[in-house]
Amino acid sequence: MIKIICGPKGSGKTKRIINAANDAVAVAKGHLVFITDTKRYMYDLKREVRFIDVSDYSVAGEDSLCGFIKGVIAGSYDNEYVFVDGVARIAGKPIKDMAQLFYMLEKVAEMRDLQLYVTCSCTEDELPDFAKKYL
Repeated sequence: MIKIICGPKGSGKTKRIINAANDAVAVAKGHLVFITDTKRYMYDLKREVRFIDVSDYSVAGEDSLCGFIKGVIAGSYDNEYVFVDGVARIAGKPIKDMAQLFYMLEKVAEMRDLQLYVTCSCTEDELPDFAKKYL
C-alpha cells in the first residue's frame, strides 16, 4: 500500500509523516525505515525507526532514488513500513513526471507487503491522475 501525504510547502507534511512513523512503532512487527535528504528531523523519530539521509549516499535523480529504495527494502525481509519525505525533491523532478517511480513503489509494496508513505509538495488538485489513487 502506498499513501501520499501532500500539501503546499509549510503545511506540515513532514510533521505528519514523522507522526505516522512514530505511531507505527506501536503496531509494527517488522522494521520501519525513514528516508529523507536532511538530518534535520533525525531526533524527532523514535529510535526504533531506522533513519536514512540519502545525501550521505549521493542519491540524486529518480533512477538513483528508485534503486536506493529497492536496495533498502532488499536489505531485510523484515521491512514493514517505509517512509519517504520529499520524494520529488530527492528525485529532482516534479511529481507529474514521476509515474515510473510510483509504479515501481506500488509493485515493490505489493510484492513485499509494505506500507509506503510518501510526502509530495503539492495540493491534491495538483497531483497527477496516476498518484490520486494513493491519497
